Amino acid sequence: MTALRTSPRRFPARLGIAATAALLPFTLAACTDNAAPAASTDAAAITVSSTNGACAISATEAPSGNLTFAIKNDGDRVTEFYLLAEDGLRILAEVENIGPGITRNLVATVPAGKYLTACKPGMEGDGLRAAFTVTGSNQSVTVDDDVQKLTDTAAAQYTAYVKDQTEQLLAGTRSFAEAFATGDSTSARGLYASTRMHWERIEPVAESFGDLDPKLDLREADLESGEAWTGWHRAEKDLFAPAGYTAMTSAERAALSTQLVADTEDLYQRTRTLTLTADKLGNGAKELLDEVATGKVTGEEEIWSHTDLWDFQANVDGARIAFESLSPALEKKDPALAVELETKFSALQTELTTHARGEQFALYNELTPEQVRTLAALVDTLGEPLSRLTAAVVL
Repeated sequence: MTALRTSPRRFPARLGIAATAALLPFTLAACTDNAAPAASTDAAAITVSSTNGACAISATEAPSGNLTFAIKNDGDRVTEFYLLAEDGLRILAEVENIGPGITRNLVATVPAGKYLTACKPGMEGDGLRAAFTVTGSNQSVTVDDDVQKLTDTAAAQYTAYVKDQTEQLLAGTRSFAEAFATGDSTSARGLYASTRMHWERIEPVAESFGDLDPKLDLREADLESGEAWTGWHRAEKDLFAPAGYTAMTSAERAALSTQLVADTEDLYQRTRTLTLTADKLGNGAKELLDEVATGKVTGEEEIWSHTDLWDFQANVDGARIAFESLSPALEKKDPALAVELETKFSALQTELTTHARGEQFALYNELTPEQVRTLAALVDTLGEPLSRLTAAVVL
């Protein structure tokens, strides 16, 4: 099993922002009958037709309770279907590997709330998304009192999240690398921060593959004598060049791009068999917040591009989703801590959102010292209760 850990020496789309993501009840459970290629026989099933360019759903609203989605692949590429939390990041239920012509069912117990559905033809990118609303009903939504089952569900949901973020990282890296290698610096600069957000959201998992972390995310300040410098920050320096810098040659850019894609493909393959547990989620959430405290809020991560707030948001996204995944179990064992964490995550997100600029963020060097101190104080305030999450859930 892969362990979540944090590199001792370091510290990124979309801003489909998680800014106001509501904390969901987290009682949602799902199952799929992937083995059965037959169409649903449930007359109440919500039908989904996934083609290469569309995700047609028979309803955009349903009453809470047990929902069945019958997903048919009407395209010629393997597809997937997701039910996502309103923030678009947390995967609540999914069915994968639906071949052309095949129909599979996804059954989920869903409380009232706002969600997103997504088909992902070719199993790449963000997928074709649409809003989906679940209204209140008289049908009870069963809450499983078995904490072990709740933590198992949390681990499964977070594992799916990590795999999805890795898929999006790989797709974004390929686009970035093509622009960088062909000398389209304007496009590459535009893709830099947003693509890196997928990395930053899952950073402790990515760093657990120790050899890949320095290849992909090593900063110049951390280079050791004789060590080759590859990865995102090597490209960052060339794209956001400081005074007196000698630009990379076309051959050097091509080589760096090839290596960046190869290392990201390696990360993608390694995460296909990833298995996580509740303790890894709890510790990983704290490690992500530590990354914010030691690198992002100090402006040390992106010293040329100054896109630290993209990274900041992504780290907070990853920590929050780990917490939210564990919330059903935490509410059983320590409801006061669950409320405290929800409140402090919300306060930090509210302050961070004041620095959003549409789909972008303010650059770090545009922040005043007082704004940096405010962000740092909110990170510190969240860090202490977050450090108690693992023990509260696991012990």
